[in-house]
Amino acid sequence: MGPMIREDARRILELRERIEGLEKEIRRLSKESRLGQLVGSIAGFGVVCTGEIVAEIGTIERFASERSLPLYRGMAPLDNSSGNYRGTKVACQLNKRGRAAMMAAVAHHVRSVEESRRYYEKKREEVKSHNQAVRALGRPIVRVIWSMVKRDGRTGS
Repeated sequence: MGPMIREDARRILELRERIEGLEKEIRRLSKESRLGQLVGSIAGFGVVCTGEIVAEIGTIERFASERSLPLYRGMAPLDNSSGNYRGTKVACQLNKRGRAAMMAAVAHHVRSVEESRRYYEKKREEVKSHNQAVRALGRPIVRVIWSMVKRDGRTGS
């Protein structure tokens, strides 16, 4: 057992070094990107989530309007009403990697910003699931990203 434990510990340390190196590279690339700087300035949005979000957005010009970005990010619900039933659903054709990064970033944001935490808790009190509450908060955050980019006047990655 001793040699196996030592080998596993060595591999874990090597992986940690690789992860740290990758995070430094992501941080460097995010600083070179105006979109990366804007997204990274949002409280709770860490290096990895910011990098993933920026990479999946690419350039903001890809989106026709402010409404299309939250839909692509998986933060905008679709109407699923029929007859007397009123409900929503999550779009199936969206960027799943981008949505996962956005969900993680917004969940961290909830822990970092008191006002966002109150909004999240309000949604939970409305009997929304965790994911529904995170998506409800994610949409205005995506709108903020859109507004920051448009107000800044510069775009791209």
